[in-house]
Amino acid sequence: MALVTTRFSRNFYVQSRRWQRRLIFIAGGLVVGAAAVALAMLSDRAMLAFHRLREAAPWAVYLVTPLGFGLTAYLANRYFPNTGGSGIPQAIAARALSDPAERGKLVSVRIAIGKILLTLLGLLVGASTGREGPSVQVGASLMFALGRVSRRHQSGLILAGSAAGVAAAFNTPLAGIVFAIEEMSRSFETRTSGLIIGTIIAAGVTSMAILGNYTYFGTTEAVLQNWSDWLVVPVCGVAGGLMGGLFARILIAFGAGLPGRAGRWIRSRPILFAIGCGMAVALCGFLSGGAIHGTGYAEAKAALHAQEALPVAYAPLKMLATVFSSICGVPGGIFSPSLSVGAGVGSEIARLFPETPIGALVLLGMVSYFTGVVQAPITGFVIVSEMTDNHELLVPLMLAALIAQGTSRLICREGVYHALSKNFLPRPPSSA
Repeated sequence: MALVTTRFSRNFYVQSRRWQRRLIFIAGGLVVGAAAVALAMLSDRAMLAFHRLREAAPWAVYLVTPLGFGLTAYLANRYFPNTGGSGIPQAIAARALSDPAERGKLVSVRIAIGKILLTLLGLLVGASTGREGPSVQVGASLMFALGRVSRRHQSGLILAGSAAGVAAAFNTPLAGIVFAIEEMSRSFETRTSGLIIGTIIAAGVTSMAILGNYTYFGTTEAVLQNWSDWLVVPVCGVAGGLMGGLFARILIAFGAGLPGRAGRWIRSRPILFAIGCGMAVALCGFLSGGAIHGTGYAEAKAALHAQEALPVAYAPLKMLATVFSSICGVPGGIFSPSLSVGAGVGSEIARLFPETPIGALVLLGMVSYFTGVVQAPITGFVIVSEMTDNHELLVPLMLAALIAQGTSRLICREGVYHALSKNFLPRPPSSA
C-alpha cells in the first residue's frame, strides 16, 4: 500500500510540474500576443503622426529626425542598454548564455518596456525601422520574466517568446515555427516543440481576437504564367542576394566597431553620430518624396497590388535609410524594411520584364532581399508566402531564396542576426 501511495505521489508531482510548465508557456503566449498587437497599433499611430508633420511642415523633418535620433540613442544608452537595433541578435545571444543574470541584461521586463517606448519614438521621428524585430526581443523578455518561476526552461521560454513575437506581429504562425527552428535555434528541439507551438497558438489567438484574422500584405494570386517568366527568378535571386549581403555586411561592420579614427570617434560621440545618421535619413526622405520613412509596409503593399509604381531609386534609398537607422543605436527592426526594399527590387526588375506580372516580381524581390540579409531561406519563402496567402508561387520563391542565399554569401559569410549576436556574448580570452 505504501509503495502504491509513493508511486501515485511521484506521478502526481511529475504531472503537476508538466502542467505548470505548459501553463507558463501558454500564459506567456497570451501576454506576448497582446504586447505585439499593442506595439503594432501604436507603431501605426506613430508613423501616421510623423507623416502628418511632414505634410504640414516639410522643413521640420530636418530638425525632428536628427534631434529625435540623438534623443533616442541617448535614452537607449543611458536608461535602456542593449535595446538598440533589431532585438533579434539580443534574443539569440540570450539563449546562448547560461547565467540568468547575464541573460537578464539582454531580455527583461525593463528591456521590453524600453524597447517598446524607443521603437515608437524612432518611428515617431521618421526612422526607417520595423516593429517585428522588437516584437521578438519583447516576446523573449516577457517569457524570460515568466521563466523566473521555472529556471530549468529559460532557454526554451526565450525561444518560444521569440517565435510568438514573429507569429503575432505578422499573423503568420507557421513562419513563427520556422523562424524558431531555422534562425533562433538552428535545430529542432523535440522536448520543447509542443510547448513552442502552444505558445505560438496562444499568441496568434490573442492577435486574431483583437485584430481579426487578416493577411499581412493582403491576398494575391500572382503567378509566373509562362516558362519564359521563370527567367526573372535567378535575376531576382542574384540582385536581392547582392543587395541583402551588402546591407548585412555594413551592419555587421558597424556592429563590431569600425577600426581606426572613425571607429574611435563614433564610440566617443554616439549621440552626435546618431544625429548625423538622422540627417542622412532626412535627406533620403527628401530624395524619395518621404517614401522611405517608417516600416515601408504601405509602399510594399501598394507595389504588390500594383496600386502605384515605386520611385526608381526607392530600393537603394530605403536600404540606405535603414542602414543609417540601424547603425546608430536607434531601437527598431529591419524585418519590414527589408521586405520593403525587396519590393522595390522587384519593382525595378519589372521594368525589364514588362510581360511578367508585377505582383510575382515583388514577391520574388521580397524573398530574395530578405534572404540575402538574414541567410535564412526557409523563413524567407515561408513568411512571404504566408503573409500573402500565395501558395502557387511557392516553388519559384524557394528557388529565388536559395539563389539569394548563395549570392549573399559571396559578400557576407553569415546572416546579420547571428553575426550581430556575437557582440552580446563574452569574448573568448586571447591567447598570449
